Amino acid sequence: MATRLKHTLAACLALLAAASLAPVAQATPETHHAKMHKHMAKKAEPAKDVFDDKNNPEPDITDTVTTDYNCELGNKITIYTNEKDTDHMALRWKHRLHRMNRIATTTGAQRFENPVSGIIWIGIPSKGILLDSKLNRQLANECKSAEQSKPLAATSPEAKQG
Repeated sequence: MATRLKHTLAACLALLAAASLAPVAQATPETHHAKMHKHMAKKAEPAKDVFDDKNNPEPDITDTVTTDYNCELGNKITIYTNEKDTDHMALRWKHRLHRMNRIATTTGAQRFENPVSGIIWIGIPSKGILLDSKLNRQLANECKSAEQSKPLAATSPEAKQG
């Protein structure tokens, strides 16, 4: 009886293994049912561009100071600041300008975000990072301006003597 059970289990395992290796049948247009439900037959609407939204116009960058950032993977960001308005800035990412609002932090980091597009810029003295809060992902990291890319001056006593 135990031998028969072993043979049956072995046969089942062989069939299962063979079934898992078999190609999956692909549905072709000819095999689809001709009558589709109305909700399935609707064409997908194109995604709404958040930059066409009247609530998210491109900012005016006249009379601003421009700072270019080079990021890893060849990404580039340009930030436009205005000394008269420290609560806002403009950020150019992928040929699009975003109006960014300052968000207070307790760490001293510069944090700006655009709530409509979900773009977040975090600037610290050594670099900047660009995030997408809607997709929960990093867009650009290790973003450095020309000033941040300069090598740090040696301040140790040994370096001064050397």
